[in-house]
Amino acid sequence: MFGAASADDAIARARAGKSRADILAATGMTVAVRDVSFEVAPGETFVVMGLSGSGKSTLIRCLSRLVEPTRGEVHIEGDDLLAMDEGALRAVRRGRMAMVFQHFGLFPHRRVIDNIAYGLEVQGVERSARLTRAEEVLHVVGLDGWAYHYPQQLSGGMQQRVGLARALAVDPSILLFDEPFSALDPLIRHEMQQELLRLQRRMQRAIMFITHDFAEALTLGDRIAIMKDGAFDQVGTPEELVSAPATDYVREFTKDVPRTRVLGIRRVMARGAAPVGAPTVRADDRISRAVELLLDGHDEIGVVDDAGAAVGRVDRAQVARLMREDAR
Repeated sequence: MFGAASADDAIARARAGKSRADILAATGMTVAVRDVSFEVAPGETFVVMGLSGSGKSTLIRCLSRLVEPTRGEVHIEGDDLLAMDEGALRAVRRGRMAMVFQHFGLFPHRRVIDNIAYGLEVQGVERSARLTRAEEVLHVVGLDGWAYHYPQQLSGGMQQRVGLARALAVDPSILLFDEPFSALDPLIRHEMQQELLRLQRRMQRAIMFITHDFAEALTLGDRIAIMKDGAFDQVGTPEELVSAPATDYVREFTKDVPRTRVLGIRRVMARGAAPVGAPTVRADDRISRAVELLLDGHDEIGVVDDAGAAVGRVDRAQVARLMREDAR
């Protein structure tokens, strides 16, 4: 809640269902976030997607108390963040939670390795130990050989990797990303998205990722919240949002998305075994993966479950039918 007046009147109006514009006109206060409730599990990437002014950046800043929530609760692994004193809050920010911003925020006078080790330095970790850890995460983000360069000697994508490495160095259980790739060129942005997916498969952290790009949300999100006027319009998996948009607002975002990029292969698979020697995909893979294999010259593909047991097959006709429907 932003504004000079008392928040009580604005909150009462919000609970009565008044719009953001109505509340602003009546009270001079802006309701930045309202009626938002969610959980993020370890290993899950929860993406909040919305246009400028929707409240998504305010929301993520409330989670770290960079913005103080006017009302509500924030629980981190069972602990009430809003009840913490300054010392406890600093401890959470230094060790259990890390944030990566759009602007890298690197220290230009410090070498890459010292930028990465900064969070450990703040924790009081001895120099040799923190540099060893910084070298480890430098390797994880693919920047071997760049430890003793300065940030201005690196490309934008490499600088963002340093920012990511700095967050990882403290081994947080929660990672918060506020539009971290939006300033990057499209090719570098795609590379960073794939890098984050790779790291998440390895690290299995609770990740909240803010973006205004629906394609990026579909690429990264296990679940996606579409935010509008400070509230969630719909929350669901990429498949749920594209196949069953709940509102006209969500439908506008999803109408041009090729379903092969989003829907799971189980949507088009048939029962029965594929020919011996046919390539296989998992039932939870997206149909685009099957398209890649079919374009490589395979007429039929086997579908397996997570244990590797055969559960079905996909052929060219099944996928072509869906693609024709998308083209209408």
